[in-house]
Amino acid sequence: MDVWLEPLVIVVVGVGFITWHALTDFTANESAQLNSSVLVDTIIAHIKLTATAAVVVLAIAIPLGILLTRPSMTRFAPIAVGLGNIGQAAPAVGLLVLLTFALGTGFRTAVLGLIVYAVLPILQNTIAGLRQVDQHVIEASRGIGYSTRRTLFQVELPLAVPVILNGVRTALVILVGTATLSTFIGATSLGTLITTGITVFLPKVLIAGAVLVALLALAVDWIGRLVEYFATPKGMR
Repeated sequence: MDVWLEPLVIVVVGVGFITWHALTDFTANESAQLNSSVLVDTIIAHIKLTATAAVVVLAIAIPLGILLTRPSMTRFAPIAVGLGNIGQAAPAVGLLVLLTFALGTGFRTAVLGLIVYAVLPILQNTIAGLRQVDQHVIEASRGIGYSTRRTLFQVELPLAVPVILNGVRTALVILVGTATLSTFIGATSLGTLITTGITVFLPKVLIAGAVLVALLALAVDWIGRLVEYFATPKGMR
């Protein structure tokens, strides 16, 4: 039910925001921040920042999680998860500031900070999802002649998909929210609207930024739910 209810909420809130934006009289300062072209550019910059970090996180966390569930590598899993915990335990702003001292400001530093902050949910869920696969099922697949690789890709991963994708969805929502903090280190994002609204006391700009971040997070969460639903084997839905 939530797969189909969430887009309705997104549409209602989105239409409400567009109507509010079209009917509200803005001051010169507010108009400079909430001009349609500026908003579109800011949203695109936020999506680009989030998507870049997400691609790198997926490329790191899922293969690493698979590797750490192989018999010869399981002893290293606590170390990897512990390192991931350190990254997420650190306050996001503090982490970005520390990276800024090492790498300077800008898009690259913001992406690295987001990667460190979002690896843990996907890594943990990949490990948990593969570990929960019944060993009898794995032994049966090997018994009918499947190789280790074929068992992994045709048996273990399909059964672990719901748990893995749940971690991916969680990480993507974290990325969308945390990306707003990149404005403090010189990377453009919807956080620019929020910080401008606070520092210059422009409540309408602040509200616009907060609503757009919430809408983007809801949209990402819904897309993740949809992918999770269709990627899950029918017998497990």
